[in-house]
Amino acid sequence: MGATASGKSDVAVELAARLGGEIVSADSMQVYRGLDILSAKPDSAQRARVPHHLLDVVEPGEWFDVARYAGLAKEAIGAIRARGRVPVVTGGSGMYVRALADGLFAGKGRDAALRESIERLADAGGLAALHARLAAVDPEAAARIHPNDRRRIVRAIEVFETSGRTISSMQREWKSEGEKPAPGEPWLSRNLGGGCVFLGMRRGKEDLARRIEDRTRRMRAGGAVEETRWLLDRCGGARGTLWQSLGTKEILGVVEGRYGLDEAVRMIAKATRAYAKRQRTWFNRDPRILWFDVAPDETSAVTAERMLRHLESHCGVVYDRT
Repeated sequence: MGATASGKSDVAVELAARLGGEIVSADSMQVYRGLDILSAKPDSAQRARVPHHLLDVVEPGEWFDVARYAGLAKEAIGAIRARGRVPVVTGGSGMYVRALADGLFAGKGRDAALRESIERLADAGGLAALHARLAAVDPEAAARIHPNDRRRIVRAIEVFETSGRTISSMQREWKSEGEKPAPGEPWLSRNLGGGCVFLGMRRGKEDLARRIEDRTRRMRAGGAVEETRWLLDRCGGARGTLWQSLGTKEILGVVEGRYGLDEAVRMIAKATRAYAKRQRTWFNRDPRILWFDVAPDETSAVTAERMLRHLESHCGVVYDRT
């Protein structure tokens, strides 16, 4: 785990290759077919080296949420284990990782009609008004959820409207179950029925900002505008979760002629830095994660080797030393 642009994908490939493993993505945007450049999806060389799962599983306009992810990822992990291989879950979507390892809290399921009515309120009155409505019924959730995080605001209001209870109270009950291990120690997953180890990558603020800038420039050069036009055609319009993601909403403004590509690149880099900060806050709340501080010039192979040595000494893992 770790913030966006920290180099998780490269390290995960190194780990999986030497553990005899397969990668299960925990990225909420990489599930969409065609969203390759804007989601920084693993490239063909990475996928050729080790098998990847939970990439390209739904169409751009298709509904997808954390519950569906957890179900598909659990199936993938079961199949990987059945083949005698090691599942390596990697990604920056903290809720996806937590739902997979710990299961989902017992909230009400998705109410399509209510969800649509809340979405219409957001369209009509704006996210600020919707966030204020959440603050009135669940101030704890409103303080935790960013005012621009449309998906989580809508979900929190939906839970309250369908159950009469706040999502915060349900999550507190869910998180309090079970003891927390020391960082990097094996953890028995109540959802997966097996042991997990939580490892994180952490870079310095300036190093991460530079990597974010570099990746944003690569998006521009790699055809982000053309990808967005293709996605619009495939979806039949800019609606749904996909269009709230980093990159798509900014490039959409270029396609619609509201500003130029240079401005979109600046906006994406700024929004990505803010997102990385929120990711760090989220992951820092989980005491199970053992953090590996990564130097700017450290290769993915070196980072993976440090993680493997920890797995060997603390978990009895045997790996390929060549």
